[in-house]
Amino acid sequence: MGSTLIALSLGPCQAQCVEFTDRASEVDLDAFVKSPSSLLEKLRNDKEKLKYRLSTYIATNPSLLPSVQTLITESSSNDRSAIGSALRLAEARCITTKPDAARKIRDFAKRIGDLSVQAGYSAVGEDNSGAPIQSQNRASAPSPGSASLLEGEWKTKLSDPFKPVPIPH
Repeated sequence: MGSTLIALSLGPCQAQCVEFTDRASEVDLDAFVKSPSSLLEKLRNDKEKLKYRLSTYIATNPSLLPSVQTLITESSSNDRSAIGSALRLAEARCITTKPDAARKIRDFAKRIGDLSVQAGYSAVGEDNSGAPIQSQNRASAPSPGSASLLEGEWKTKLSDPFKPVPIPH
């Protein structure tokens, strides 16, 4: 009995992309799986909360993507954009710790035929460290006057930290 409990508890842990303190609770995840639209009812038109809560759910357990599909079908187009942003944020949170989970999230987002979800996914957002996520179809060149830590064609060389900063005229 005890070994069965340990074996069951080890399965979901290996899929998680985030540290223990950043994970969603099992109660919240179970409620989401049973009724994905309950998340929309709880957050009532707060797209930012929807984006971050859903991204936490997905990063905690990427196997929730079928429930996300159900959520998409039950949501408005404004909420779908936030869902797309949540998918992108969850992908960014998983990319370093669980690249397979990040790939699964990216593939799921690409398969979704909803334009609002695609727009939210493609929009520039922030990952959990606050660094911007550039969409693949936008230029990745820094704006004039911005200081970049990496330079070169592939952004692999460290820039000179003592180089004078240009002063705008």
